[in-house]
Amino acid sequence: MDGQARRIERLERGLREAGVRLTRQRAAILRALAAEGDHPGAADLLARARRAEPGTSLATVYRTLAVLEREGLVGRHAFDGGGAGAARYELGDAPHHDHLIDVETGAVVEFRDDRIEALQAEIARELGYEVVDHRLELFGRRRQG
Repeated sequence: MDGQARRIERLERGLREAGVRLTRQRAAILRALAAEGDHPGAADLLARARRAEPGTSLATVYRTLAVLEREGLVGRHAFDGGGAGAARYELGDAPHHDHLIDVETGAVVEFRDDRIEALQAEIARELGYEVVDHRLELFGRRRQG
């Protein structure tokens, strides 16, 4: 079984454990979410799901995402201030990473840098804290030339 199939299976199991019936529309949403490896919004997921199941509704997308988020299977990001628009989603099983959001295109670039992680821990320690969780979002535009 490949990675995408495992992700879909995990999402399906999460819906069933939450008592949600797996309809063709929900299955199409799960496939759309697991396929790209990006940070789609609800409208993106709707368009992708409708390719397989034209009867999929935006309400079903939002209800499915709400269950998946509640079950810890997807993460919801607002990416405020970057011009990226409404909430975006990603699978919740990814290892820790930070985000760089392109303010012109809305593209989301994932990255991880041990120097940043160490600096955050050092700052917290100096202030008498231990980091238990964090989120770093950078907003930028591509340099010309």
